[in-house]
Amino acid sequence: MRALTKVGSTLDGRGRPSAGNGDRIEGTAPRVQTRWDVVLVWFMRITALVWLAKGLATWGEILDLIPGRTPFADLPMGRQSAIVYFSVIDFVAAVGLWLTSAWGGVVWLLAATSALTLALLTPQLLPMSVPLIAVQASIVAVYFVLSWLAARDVG
Repeated sequence: MRALTKVGSTLDGRGRPSAGNGDRIEGTAPRVQTRWDVVLVWFMRITALVWLAKGLATWGEILDLIPGRTPFADLPMGRQSAIVYFSVIDFVAAVGLWLTSAWGGVVWLLAATSALTLALLTPQLLPMSVPLIAVQASIVAVYFVLSWLAARDVG
């Protein structure tokens, strides 16, 4: 019978789960956060606050709360669509980044890269100044660098 048990089994001689350290998910110790993990979490939380403010500004544009701007109803349909898209995706990205979840990083990268793409290729849909484009691109680059450093850091 012993030959049929798998190597590294967590069962004792009577077929019950052993109390020893095996490969069970419940029995593994939590992963210790490293220095770069903490830096990445703080970066994601700060970026989440920035994207939350960006989403609020977009909703302010939809609700015509920003003085001196063209009313939302008078904007071209393509510009209205871009504004509505970013009003939703910026909030979803901010929540995901704040939770430091994997989907949050993906949604945030989608929001950031789509904003950069629209600003560069169709500036009439999403007018953005060159310094703002540079800042947003550098935030994405910093995110990739911190993610890489956190993945490499083993303790």
